[in-house]
Amino acid sequence: MVGRGLWVCKHRLGKRGGRPGVLPFVCAAAAAAALLALLFVDLIESWVTSMNMNTATEPRAGGYPLQSVPPTRADEFLLMPSPLVCQRAKPYLITMVTSAPANQVAREAIRKTWGGEVDVRGLRVMTLFMVGVATDPGLAKLLIEEAREQGDLVQGRFLDTYSNLTLKTLSMLGWVRRFCPQAHFMAKVDDDVLFNPSTLLHFLNKSRNPYEQGDLYLGRVHLRVAPDRDQDSKHYLPAGAYPPSVFPDYCSGTAYILSRSALLKISLAASASPLSTPLPPEDVFVGLCARTAGVLPSHCPLFSGGPGVPYGRCCYQAMVSIHHIAPREMLQYWAEVHSSPPCSWLSLRASLGMCKVRSMLGSVLGLELGL
Repeated sequence: MVGRGLWVCKHRLGKRGGRPGVLPFVCAAAAAAALLALLFVDLIESWVTSMNMNTATEPRAGGYPLQSVPPTRADEFLLMPSPLVCQRAKPYLITMVTSAPANQVAREAIRKTWGGEVDVRGLRVMTLFMVGVATDPGLAKLLIEEAREQGDLVQGRFLDTYSNLTLKTLSMLGWVRRFCPQAHFMAKVDDDVLFNPSTLLHFLNKSRNPYEQGDLYLGRVHLRVAPDRDQDSKHYLPAGAYPPSVFPDYCSGTAYILSRSALLKISLAASASPLSTPLPPEDVFVGLCARTAGVLPSHCPLFSGGPGVPYGRCCYQAMVSIHHIAPREMLQYWAEVHSSPPCSWLSLRASLGMCKVRSMLGSVLGLELGL
């Protein structure tokens, strides 16, 4: 099709009266521009999103005293690894995977793939799972056995329900704040996400000094999302709980990154915030607390969290996170993505561009391409 289009440009419109026309050069320039846009579609997405972000934060007097963060006690958690687990491992990045008690297959798939990564680019990485209380006594017993065998479960004192996802996030932030002060970064990841610690650390090290202190709240940023006022929706949030017409910009809860200082500030703001009834969605709540704490979200096009990303080996190698991945797919994709030989720079750029374009088309047309 491209070749036919160029032929049409050249032979039907390219010459007038035997003299070379301008249109062939226009066609060539357009083709070159389209190719460049395809290769750098992630940078274009990042620039467009950044231009449309709201950079206003809540007015506040002075900075938050980080030492005033309320303490988190070990007895707030029914299950957890040793309180010294981070002191011994000294992780640079700790990944907290929010998981439902029944999702044992998903957790095992993560352990066999990206969750099993412990030394990435010369940096220590650790993965733990955050769960709530199971209502089924049999499932509660299985969680105890899993925690004893795997040593990677953290269980908070709240019922594990969709409406309590915000409480799960609060519990997660509290655990990392108290028991893992050594970590420079925390990743919050859902258990249906294919996560790539190596790509994340490469992005962080390329975009900033790996040991630089500062606030980072990084992920796929959602802009100007309106509260759901539909009483039949699981996302329902009445005007009494949140009066404004739009939420502040926030990172998709499927996967986001917090630096140590951002985690402390957001955790303090969350502890001081009155919880409405019903609770706002957990990623919205984190965004609200981040705005109150003066921490702005940063958009990274290598995080998914909106439309599905169709599979491509080199594309998935370039992405930090891909949402809506079933356990069987996770095992398959991880093995394929990390098979030899590694993708070249051009293959990575072209595949990522094609994935992004197909994902955008799927979103616009209401189709689930490649899923």
